Amino acid sequence: MTDRKAQLAGNLAKVEERIAAACVAAGRKREEVTLIVVTKTYPADDVRILSELGVRHVAENRDQDAAPKAAACADLSLSWHFVGQLQTNKVRSVVGYADVVQSVDRARLVTALSKEAVRRERELGCLIQVALDAEETGRGERGGVGTGGIEELAGLVAEAPGLRLDGLMTVAPLTGPYAGRELAAFERLMDLSTDLRSAHPAANMVSAGMSADLEQAVAAGATHVRVGTAVLGVRPRLG
Repeated sequence: MTDRKAQLAGNLAKVEERIAAACVAAGRKREEVTLIVVTKTYPADDVRILSELGVRHVAENRDQDAAPKAAACADLSLSWHFVGQLQTNKVRSVVGYADVVQSVDRARLVTALSKEAVRRERELGCLIQVALDAEETGRGERGGVGTGGIEELAGLVAEAPGLRLDGLMTVAPLTGPYAGRELAAFERLMDLSTDLRSAHPAANMVSAGMSADLEQAVAAGATHVRVGTAVLGVRPRLG
């Protein structure tokens, strides 16, 4: 085993222990929580090692990094999640490799994603990104729609050809009433998920929690956690 593979295996084992312990504490089954490894700024070689170690879900937040990496790993059985703010001029590229876009936050983006998914004759999973630092009808500092915009946007996704409404995503906010209150933020997201599922029962995915707060996300009921640093280590940002 190479040094890097051993390092990643050890880090994965520690993250797995954390998720398992959080599930026990929350009275949940381990299989209820899916680990997504965020591989931003890390090379395709790391993605390949992660695949060898059993990882099946990886995430990226910049298309310029993700597109070549996904192409280099096209032979692997991976689900690719796009989790960053997505500009419409990047949609054509992202729909080429992403299985799920977790950052849907405006009608124009829904239209662009739908058009490209239809052109490629594929179905694209979509999560509405919820900004808990925004006014009810506003937008968040790091993208996302205010809670008052979820219903309308979800309806647009559900009706759009080529798109599948999978659920909700959030990032623990740095400002506003939920700043520093990760558990409360994720519990609020779960309440919003319950509301969403009353109209869209299949939209049961809840993506929340990262390296520092995955325990709170599991406690709140998240179905997916997005972990980067705790698995891959700290690496200088590219660009």
